This record gives sequence, C-alpha cells and structure tokens, in this order.
Amino acid sequence: MSLQEAVDRYVADSAHISIGGFTVNRNPMAAVYEIIRQKKTGLHLYAHSNGQGVDELIGGGCVARLEIAYAGSGRFAPTCICFRKAVESGCLQVEDYSNYQMTLRFAAGAMGVPFLPVRSGMGTDIVTHWGFPAELRQADERLPDQKLVALENPFGNWGEASTVLLVPAIRPDVTIIHVQTADRAGTVRIDGLPFTDIEQAKAARRVIVTCETLVDKENLRDHPEYNQLPFFCVDAVVHAPHGAFPTACYRHYDYDPAFLNQYRHWAQDPQRHADYLKRYIHDTPDHAAFMALQDPRQIERIQADPRTGYASGLDRR
Repeated sequence: MSLQEAVDRYVADSAHISIGGFTVNRNPMAAVYEIIRQKKTGLHLYAHSNGQGVDELIGGGCVARLEIAYAGSGRFAPTCICFRKAVESGCLQVEDYSNYQMTLRFAAGAMGVPFLPVRSGMGTDIVTHWGFPAELRQADERLPDQKLVALENPFGNWGEASTVLLVPAIRPDVTIIHVQTADRAGTVRIDGLPFTDIEQAKAARRVIVTCETLVDKENLRDHPEYNQLPFFCVDAVVHAPHGAFPTACYRHYDYDPAFLNQYRHWAQDPQRHADYLKRYIHDTPDHAAFMALQDPRQIERIQADPRTGYASGLDRR
C-alpha cells in the first residue's frame, strides 16, 4: 500500500510505536516524515539506539513519551538536538535503559513473555532513576508497574548470579522498519546488521515495512536462509526508494553528512527548524517530493560502492 495509507491506518494519535534502525543507519525516515506530515500527536515512542528518526519525530511535535537506550546521531549530534530541548523544557517524558536491556525488552515482547532476566545495569542509576512516576504507571495500563525489578535467584545456589534484574517486555501497537528488500506479501531481507529490527517487529501488534526494492516472491525463495522476517508478521509493505535518507541503507547509499550537518543548524534555532518543517515536510506531498528537494550531486556522492556497501571517498565532515 502507499505510505500515506499505511500511516493513516496503523499509526493513531497516542499510539505506542517503535522505529527500527541504529543511530545514522536504516532509520525509517520516509515513514517518520509521513507521520509528521499527518500531524500525529501524543505518541509513546520506543527505540533502541536511534538518532535522526527519533529527533525528527520529537521536533515535529509527535512524541509525548520516549523509552530508549541512546538518542544521538554520532558526530552530527552526540545527543539529539530536539530530543535534548524537549527533555530540558519538560515537555517530553523519557525513561532510559541500557542497549542490552532494550534489546531484551523487545526480545521478551517477541517471545510473548512478560519479562526477561539480565545482569546488565546492576549497580547503576538506570535501576534507581525512573523517568515515569508511579502515578503515571498506575494511570496507564500499557505501562509496567515498575521500571525494573531486582530478583533473588529462585533456584538457590545454582549458577553464578545471586540477583538479576527483570526487564519488562515491550509490545508496541506498531513497529516501523526500513529494509533493503521485501516482496509484496511482506517477506523481508535485511543486508548487513539487522540491529534489533526483527525483535521490534515480532514484538508489535502491527508492522509497517518500507523497502528500497520490491521484488517478486520467487526472488526471496532463492537462499531463504537470508530472509529474517516472514510475511505473516507484516501488515503493510511500502516501496520507498531512499526511505532511510538522510541515514544510511547498507549497499544502497551512505548517510548524508551534508544534510545531517544542515539539519543540526536548522534544529538549533526554533524559527529555522519551523522553516525546515514547512519546506521539506509539510509542503511536500510525499517522500519522492522530499527527495526531489535534495542536491542530485550529493545523492550521487552517497551512493554505495558495490564492493564495500558504503560510499567510497565520501567527505564525512
């Protein structure tokens, strides 16, 4: 289906949503821009370690609460700019976990269990500092009653760990990921690192997949061991070339340092950011129109080298 239809159908105001990708890699940016374009609000957002997608959703006024391990875009924004402003101003509630804890939270959701045990984070303020107060947890049945629970080993002296942390499962209303290849039924093939995209997808009630290349199912039956997500997990498939731009999509294109540097400049000032939102998102009907505003010479520069999967000779400053 079209991206407009997928977002309109599956992303409601105040929904709990999860987006895939990692820092400046394979963020589902076409979907992020469409969510902003449709002016979705009050979202409860989950992400592992995400940068541009998280920051643009926050800057677009779409997010009320966030659960995440890291919000940053590497050297371009070691801490995401709109994210930081929203936290400091008190208009965004955030609860933070370690990278491994977020991975296991999505894995628990994918497994259909309420929690998983972990030793990661013990002895740190991640355990003692909660982003969501007890009153909010009691008022929202979608939130766990506690952030984390320390549990003594119920099996006595068996094993080395006497105490473990229980991390609560995440079950989003919808997860959105961007991939290299999918067929029309929803079978997905990701080249390179999958990050936690597959766990995020399997944990969700609904899944939207945007893809660089839409192929016939016969193409994915060759070497099926390279397919990570089966069709019955997916609710919407959207053909969206450059759907991760300005973040990278391995073997298709690299991240765009020129755009990310310019975005940092826009995001630092409220008026510049408002002008950016108007020109690039609200005044464009879709992602193709957004991409048409980009410098074609820069798009050529970030194209991936077939041998390495990355852009060779790209000025990453």
